[in-house]
Order: sequence, then C-alpha cells, then structure tokens
Amino acid sequence: MSTKESTKKIKKTEEIQKLRIRVFAYEYKILDTSIKQIIDTALRHDAKINGPIPLPTEIKKYTVNRSTFVHKDAREQFEMRVHRRLIDIINPSAKIIESLTNLSLPSGVSIDVKIV
Repeated sequence: MSTKESTKKIKKTEEIQKLRIRVFAYEYKILDTSIKQIIDTALRHDAKINGPIPLPTEIKKYTVNRSTFVHKDAREQFEMRVHRRLIDIINPSAKIIESLTNLSLPSGVSIDVKIV
C-alpha cells in the first residue's frame, strides 16, 4: 500500500464536522447580542469557532404613492434591512449542541442550523 492510499483512508475516517449557524435579524444590535450569547455558550464547552462572519445585508425597498388619487410625483420610500451573520463550530460535541438548543434568544432573531 502506498502512502497516498493510506492518507486517503485516514482522511475519510477523520471527517471534520461543522455546525454552521446562520443568524438573521432586522436590527443589528439584537443580532450582535444574540451572537455573543451563542459564542459564549460554545466557548464554555471548549469549542473551536470560526466567526462571526458578516454576510451581505439584504435591503428590500418599497415605493408607495403618498396620495390615493392624484399627485403621482409625491411618493414615499420604505426599506427593510435583513442583517445576517455566519458562525461555524468545528467538531461540536453533544454538550455543545444541547446547550445551543436550550439557549433562549430575543424574539426578532431567527436561526438556521446545518451540519456540514
């Protein structure tokens, strides 16, 4: 057996798992406090963390007429900003996953969790 074949077998058995957490919120202050809570709970259990990585802010703009009948030139613009962050936890243990599921976050924050 050559060295290339032995290294391939080692890499397949030692697959690195990542817990990829994407956090969304309309307000960046709430988002940053919730990310700090997530990182603190992961570091309590000696986890290796990559992030928080800021992702592009999604901006949705809506243009509305001010009047209902005439005055087409009078318009208002509204926008919604969705702030996003990404956190990777490398080789998470069962304790880390359990503590993250029991974590209570503010109401304006939503989370997507994937194992990569």
